Amino acid sequence: MKPAALLDDYRRHLAVDHSDATVRAYIGDIRGFLAHAGAAGSAGGEGAPTDPPITTRAIRGWLAASPAARATTARRLSSIASFTAWLRRTGVLDDDPTEPLAAPRILRTLPTVLRADQMSEVLAEAAREAAAGDPLAVRDQAIVELLYATGMRVSELCGSDIDDIDFERSVLRVLGKGDKQRVVPFGRPAETAVRRWLAEGRPSLVGPRSGPALFLGARGGRLDQRQARTAVHRVIGAGCELPSIAPHGLRHTAATHVLDGGADLRVVQELLGHASMATTQIYTHISMQRLRAAHDRAHPRAE
Repeated sequence: MKPAALLDDYRRHLAVDHSDATVRAYIGDIRGFLAHAGAAGSAGGEGAPTDPPITTRAIRGWLAASPAARATTARRLSSIASFTAWLRRTGVLDDDPTEPLAAPRILRTLPTVLRADQMSEVLAEAAREAAAGDPLAVRDQAIVELLYATGMRVSELCGSDIDDIDFERSVLRVLGKGDKQRVVPFGRPAETAVRRWLAEGRPSLVGPRSGPALFLGARGGRLDQRQARTAVHRVIGAGCELPSIAPHGLRHTAATHVLDGGADLRVVQELLGHASMATTQIYTHISMQRLRAAHDRAHPRAE
């Protein structure tokens, strides 16, 4: 079977349970592999006939030809493994050519998070800037308050519409990875900031391209992820010397503070929209690291 036909069928298969971003990443990796295998003229023998043949040798050669960080290599191998598993289920391949290949061990680093007092500084400075009435400053305050309050992804923030927010129940309906909906709560400070944005900031930027978007860019279109990142960096950089974090850093910070406050790990999993508890468990390491640091500073016999 030709690569184009395989990719089209596999893309439709992925689209059922995965987000557009995930589908693009998988298809991009597989297209790169098939192009490399075709150019190298790989010889088959390990699977059913495809053009080019999908073999262990071809996959190993592709990974070796474009050395990358461990996480990238692991992702590429995962993409191909998912593809070949689908090919086996559909009868195109008899054996799994990825079985002899081991993914590199990923050294997971703990994400940077701000302390609660640092977040208070950030939010106080954002409120002071918004008080001047500039629509973008009002918007940026609402963005940071909402990201910190909910722990939502920046893609979820940018995809939110006005009707998704329920001020009566203080919750926001978001569409997460795999097009899975969930409801995230927020507190009074975030509510105040978002209400002000809707009443005072958004009307100044709204235009023909605004639609129902909750947050808008400077030109009136729906806020995109690049603009959201710029807003977060600007707000955090406006105060004291703080670690440089992006919107995902606010997500990490929110999760850590909720866990530090005594929330159950499953509550944090639900808040963040993690499909697997294993993903959420990294925050237990962050909290233990912070506990150890506090113990070392405060206990007279810590050393």
